[in-house]
Amino acid sequence: MDIESGMDLSQADLSPWLHGRPFADAWEQYEEEGYVILPHVLTAEQLGRQRAALQPWLNADQRGRNNFEGAQSNRIYGMLDKDPVFADLISHPLQLAFAERELGKSCLLYACLAINLLPGETVQPWHFDDSHCDLPRPRDPLSLSTFWSISDTTEDNGATEIIPGSHKWGREQPRGANRPDDFQSRAPGGQQNDDGDHPDMIRATMPAGSLMIAKGTLWHRGGANRSDAPRLIVTPQFCKGWCRPLEQQLLAVSREKAARLPKRVQELLGYNIHPPFMGYVDGMHPSRTLANGSA
Repeated sequence: MDIESGMDLSQADLSPWLHGRPFADAWEQYEEEGYVILPHVLTAEQLGRQRAALQPWLNADQRGRNNFEGAQSNRIYGMLDKDPVFADLISHPLQLAFAERELGKSCLLYACLAINLLPGETVQPWHFDDSHCDLPRPRDPLSLSTFWSISDTTEDNGATEIIPGSHKWGREQPRGANRPDDFQSRAPGGQQNDDGDHPDMIRATMPAGSLMIAKGTLWHRGGANRSDAPRLIVTPQFCKGWCRPLEQQLLAVSREKAARLPKRVQELLGYNIHPPFMGYVDGMHPSRTLANGSA
């Protein structure tokens, strides 16, 4: 039993997705470098289901609204309200083994979105995902981000750029770090004159079906898509059970649809408590509010 997280790692057989790599080795890299890439986690059939569910929303071609989202990117939010198949990614045992060990069993779904970088998209500003918490660094992360490659991510099509070890930084920032005006509406064009390449950065290239897991304090950014095809990922993100999620999941997913989701996914949405009783509703466990009980 992992006493700090309350997670019994012996209960989960992660070997089908680690392909011979010990979990302890993957965790050590995650702790030291702030990220780990785990290739070939999803099967071709699983990938096909994810792509099919995403396609109607990709066809709508809704573009980003600001420099952070990207004028040449599609962003799909509130994913569990759109199709329950996305619960397969959110509740994947390998992903949850990292999330629960890092954040505790009471962790919540912080956000879940798909990001489709279209040809011509420019680099995103550098950022780390739990910066909204506005607490001094260095510190332990309050969130964990995952990146599922639904298509191949390559050097040319916008693979996420990361700075290994930057989760340990204090107040230092890379050139091109996000600023308040990056979240304001703007004309198309993006960061045409990017000078934010960092000498230690790498591009997280992954074949389709792979999973990258990163600490919420790791500096990273979406890359530029210099290819002639889109780059598609789904990024579920988790936070500690006492934190406020970035996306308000209890409103993003209707109660009727939440009632049909797997119990663990309901808990990640917020139909759960952080011990001893943070998150109760009228003195009772919040899962009692679901219209039709647990799925």
